[in-house]
Amino acid sequence: MAKQTTPELIAEKADTLFYERGFEATSFADIAKAVGISRGNFYHHFKSKDDILDAVITRRLATTRAMLAGWEEDADPAQRIISFVRILIVNRSKIMAYGCPVGTLNTELSKLDHSAQNRASDIFALFRDWLASQFAALGHRQDAQDLAMQLLARSQGVAVMASAFGDEGFLRAEVAAMESWLAALPKNLTTKRQGH
Repeated sequence: MAKQTTPELIAEKADTLFYERGFEATSFADIAKAVGISRGNFYHHFKSKDDILDAVITRRLATTRAMLAGWEEDADPAQRIISFVRILIVNRSKIMAYGCPVGTLNTELSKLDHSAQNRASDIFALFRDWLASQFAALGHRQDAQDLAMQLLARSQGVAVMASAFGDEGFLRAEVAAMESWLAALPKNLTTKRQGH
């Protein structure tokens, strides 16, 4: 594995701080301290906090693409969707403490009317489009986008409520409910429609 460059390390530490503290509440000094470099050296790599935010969003997009590609290794599209749903369980401690990293960043940037908000929403778009392709593979071509948005919205709501109440039992119950909803969806709708 290649050694991280200083800009990559800065983006990684900033990503964590933006998630745990928020973009607005995180200072250059906070990030420099987390990385262990002087502020002067820090400015050599990033001229503004917006430049760091851009690097963080780029990092999150790359991480999301890699995660989705990993899930593609499962031959069953229903199991791929379950992998998405279960990230709530896998990341439950962080979600209960800080919410969803994608949702919290988008919400904060929207409140700030920040120019990077549209780019941050590209992370949600990756999930939406990927989920839609999985629902289409299950035979739901006509309503794949609607189903993807429904599941994405529900998972975000679960993350918000789990964070608000710190209730792991609620989170687990909602994940199970989403899995049951997925299992109850009619199968092979595309084939049936083509047969009419």
